[in-house]
Amino acid sequence: MHQSTFIDALAMRREVPLGALRAAAVLFVAALTAAAAQISIPLPVTAVPFTFQPMVVLVGGLALGGTLGLASQVVYLAAGIAGLPVFAASATLPPGPLRLLGPTAGYLMAYPFAALLVGYLAERGFDRRYLTSVAAMLAGLVVVYACGALWLSVSLGPQGALAAGVYPFIAADVVKIAAAAGVLPGLWKLLGRASR
Repeated sequence: MHQSTFIDALAMRREVPLGALRAAAVLFVAALTAAAAQISIPLPVTAVPFTFQPMVVLVGGLALGGTLGLASQVVYLAAGIAGLPVFAASATLPPGPLRLLGPTAGYLMAYPFAALLVGYLAERGFDRRYLTSVAAMLAGLVVVYACGALWLSVSLGPQGALAAGVYPFIAADVVKIAAAAGVLPGLWKLLGRASR
């Protein structure tokens, strides 16, 4: 059953033009993804840095829904391809559009699909409760890991890709999801109280 996304419900409650709010939300999530990329921590065991981008992608998908979540990440990638400094700063990873040929390309290209999946689940009410938000975000994270590892496996092989692109990040990402999964259920509760 299709339910309204948080951004749609916010527009209806606040009597804001839906198209304008949706466009602004897409740009906002794209900008947040770019901002999260700037918090980049290189790891000694892999060329893939630790960033907060996946959490922004997943929470953005929960808030925006499938289509708009996907759009936000397409805008983000388009900005990077255009040469804007939106990708993680790195002394070793290629800059600008060449980043989509480097070791992190699989993760970056996964973002629209992860946001689409998480948003699809949000449209079915997964963003209303904590445990279902966790489940939706984990599903999106699997997409990010799968695409990232698949890309890395071309040069590192399957085991090397898992060792460099998945295993070092699992514990931190699970903790981040545990923290971030409460955002949308909390916002829904606030929205419900504000409308009373």
